[in-house]
Amino acid sequence: MKKYVGSLAMFLVFEAVAVSLWLTKNNLFYLLNFTYIGGCIALGLALLVSGKPYARRFVQLAVGSYMLVYLGLICRENMQIEGFWYYLFLGVFEAATIHYAVAKIFGPLLFGRGWCGYACWTAMVLDFLPYKTPAAPRKKIGWIRYVVFIGSLVFVSSLFLLKLANLERIMFRAFLAGNAAYYVVGIVLAFAFRDNRAFCKYVCPVTVFLKPMSYYSLVRIHCDEDKCIHCGKCLKACPMDVEVNKESRKRKNGTECILCYECKKACPVKALR
Repeated sequence: MKKYVGSLAMFLVFEAVAVSLWLTKNNLFYLLNFTYIGGCIALGLALLVSGKPYARRFVQLAVGSYMLVYLGLICRENMQIEGFWYYLFLGVFEAATIHYAVAKIFGPLLFGRGWCGYACWTAMVLDFLPYKTPAAPRKKIGWIRYVVFIGSLVFVSSLFLLKLANLERIMFRAFLAGNAAYYVVGIVLAFAFRDNRAFCKYVCPVTVFLKPMSYYSLVRIHCDEDKCIHCGKCLKACPMDVEVNKESRKRKNGTECILCYECKKACPVKALR
């Protein structure tokens, strides 16, 4: 049962968030919402340590579809970065601000960029494409993510400065348009660069929050460099070009690890854990 301790711990973390928000906000939705997400992640991790090949995909579909379809399309909440700015400017701790605080600002101190590997509804679709490992070296165009990040901030700021009416309707339409754009750009880049995760590496604005926090992540891939035979199999298996055969937090692209554990599966001497 020891191998399931991590799964239980992750569930308890989400359950603590669920109960805290339920009591603080006096809204049962938060209890149900975070219990569901935590339960899906915990079950997925349990399947992962049991060696089930579909474990991560299960979590992606269970959590990603829930957030996109139920929270986004049915509840009409903008869960993209524009929604975060919107609620932040309104001065309320609701919807996207809670989501970003838990998954993308403070959460990465615990689980790094686990959000990108297990819950992102954009990556959920992109991971179905054929280029699961990069076919070419990483491009030096990561600056695009900062342009998109600033653009999202300028867009929402303009809405408030112009004092436009029906902001909620505008934000919902922005959510629809933003998601459509993300999917189109992500799919085009995946085929252009032969890399499913090209969008995550170069365009996604959320990584501006994720990268600095992920550097200090408690949960991370560890490498026993004494065991490592430097065969390079882990490097070829990594979809995010992380230098996983080094233990240092300063390893190349270290803050981009999505905890998919493809490197661990590929290691012939079990130097990764």
